[in-house]
Amino acid sequence: MKRWFITGTDTEIGKTWVACALVRHLVASGLKVAVMKPVASGCERTSQGLRNEDALALMQASNLAQPYDEVNPLALEPAIAPHIAAERAGVTIDPQQLAGIEPPSQADVMIVEGVGGWRVPLGNGLMLADLARALSEEVILVVGVRLGCINHALLTADRIVRDGFRLKGWIANLIDPDMPALEENLATLEAQLPVERLGTLAFGDTAGEFLLDLG
Repeated sequence: MKRWFITGTDTEIGKTWVACALVRHLVASGLKVAVMKPVASGCERTSQGLRNEDALALMQASNLAQPYDEVNPLALEPAIAPHIAAERAGVTIDPQQLAGIEPPSQADVMIVEGVGGWRVPLGNGLMLADLARALSEEVILVVGVRLGCINHALLTADRIVRDGFRLKGWIANLIDPDMPALEENLATLEAQLPVERLGTLAFGDTAGEFLLDLG
């Protein structure tokens, strides 16, 4: 089973939006797709316990039945950096413990969405990369295409590779409908990033266009 870890150039650049579109694309391609949002801050209290809207969206996009606690095993209420939220909740983010949660046996691929950007700390000297390493060997980078995205994308891609991961590719999420020089920025990203563009989502698009296989 393939496991792809989805990270982004920043927080609030549409990782979940892209991850859900990717899940729907893979489902439409005939694959059984498991999902995971191992750590989520900004969860809401419900009668079933803490729930995160990103995790729920991933579950809705998937075609496999998974218990919520297996999709989002560490749900944190404050909408703040995860290591601070975990400290306030009196819990420890343990990548190896989270990696012990097995997806459904029939899954062909699992999409794992990270939290925040790539250099987010998790506490106790751990970083998001430690969580990604415990769950996957391949990373897909979501680039929130807006002013400043070239710098953010190149820095993030460079760090992912330096951390020893295979960067499978990047996906452009066009979050600014009025961005000037859009095509020129996309062309620069394609020329400068070390891997190919795997997909593009226009502003407000829920489907996107993807060039992605299980290789």
